Amino acid sequence: MKRDRVYHPILRPRRGEFTALAHLSAEEADRVVPIVELEPDGVVFPLVRELRPRVRALAVDFGEVPEQAAGPEPLAERLTGVGLVMVPVMRPHESSLRLAEHGRAARLHRQGAVLRLRPHADAGSPTQADAVTERLLRAAALDPGEIDLLIDLAETACLAHAAEVEDRARRVLRWARGAPWRSVSVASGAMPPNLDDLPTDRPVPLGRLDAGLWERLGDPSLGYADYGVTSPVRRRGVQHHRQLPTLRYTTEKEWWIYRWARRGGRSDDRCHDLCRTLVTSPQWPSIGARFSWGDAEIAKRARTARGAGSSASWIAWSTSHHIAHVLRTLPEGR
Repeated sequence: MKRDRVYHPILRPRRGEFTALAHLSAEEADRVVPIVELEPDGVVFPLVRELRPRVRALAVDFGEVPEQAAGPEPLAERLTGVGLVMVPVMRPHESSLRLAEHGRAARLHRQGAVLRLRPHADAGSPTQADAVTERLLRAAALDPGEIDLLIDLAETACLAHAAEVEDRARRVLRWARGAPWRSVSVASGAMPPNLDDLPTDRPVPLGRLDAGLWERLGDPSLGYADYGVTSPVRRRGVQHHRQLPTLRYTTEKEWWIYRWARRGGRSDDRCHDLCRTLVTSPQWPSIGARFSWGDAEIAKRARTARGAGSSASWIAWSTSHHIAHVLRTLPEGR
């Protein structure tokens, strides 16, 4: 297997995530190809045009977009107009017509495609996996050498579940070695879908079980992907309560969750107190605000109570720091 030389964060098409992508450094942008999961309305281009992510390519997953909606080809052409390459993401449940569109979009820039396979849902055995991938490749008219295989293990919810997911990963990796894929990566996510029940006004550690799983696989040919600072499990419905200032701060083994309710009702004061606590904590990097754009924004709010931002801002700062941290900790030569 060949290793993918870039990091694939799986992101939602939201302002927070795209703001983080718009503030990547040039070096970071060269090493990141986000996988953007489109919502059912399929709207992503307005965010791209407004925020101008600094990455050179976006891998776009249409898996939740109705087949009668605009598909990969029109979006690939629109992204070309703003200087971005679109890498289509193929999913096993998609129709032959949609897969053919993915193939044409892949050939538009000769950048190939991503095949996103969830072994727990798409193929329970090597025989099933062979049949699924053969159908996808035939419908898209693509060869394995043009495909980055993404083995998506989805949620890694607890230590007991992590052992089960790890066993599944090892079995599917043995199968993956039987084809000449362009690269093979593994993704999973351990962030809970809801943080509302966590304590407030003190940092709370949550284990990065997804990163630990990838590390234990110990395969130097394996690429890395994750769900950023969000959960693989989508929250349904609309939140009606006002969200507390919240940061999800990535370290080597944990995320440190800062949810702040103290200092009265003003969001500015609460965010100021949160950021002052973070920049004086053991989690704050030795180079401080220079670690990432997100860290610079956190340091700014630690100095002044003006400009608390919004939930999109807090996700943007957290995502920016997370991407910078992942890129610093991945093996050399990626």
